[in-house]
Amino acid sequence: MATSRRVSRVAELIKREVSQMLLHGIKDDRVGTGMVSVTYVDVSGDLQHAKVYVSIYGTESAKSETMAGLRSATGFIRSELGSRVRLRRTPEVIFIEDDSIERGTKVLSLLNQLEYERSPENISVADSTDEDDQSSSRSH
Repeated sequence: MATSRRVSRVAELIKREVSQMLLHGIKDDRVGTGMVSVTYVDVSGDLQHAKVYVSIYGTESAKSETMAGLRSATGFIRSELGSRVRLRRTPEVIFIEDDSIERGTKVLSLLNQLEYERSPENISVADSTDEDDQSSSRSH
């Protein structure tokens, strides 16, 4: 078992190298259909497996095409990692789509919407209409 410090260093190195390959090394056209970035790499404690989380910007069809291209390029990426990174054994690479950025954007837009709805201008307009409704119901 490698130390946690070594595992994190290897993960950062793999993240950097795979990012470089995504920019310049992979010639599969499917990988270029969506804008791809490596968000996180999770390396197992024995350095045998690396889960590469990628964020893909684009339509759903572009995302699925890009993931198919990444999965087909896994062998090339692993062999390139083997030549670029000095390890006893090159880890198996698994690509996983990371949608955390999209989820974060959605949460932020919901928070902004709530903030807008609770702003003083919107509350005072709603309160004055409520008071008008209540006073008209009392008079009947």
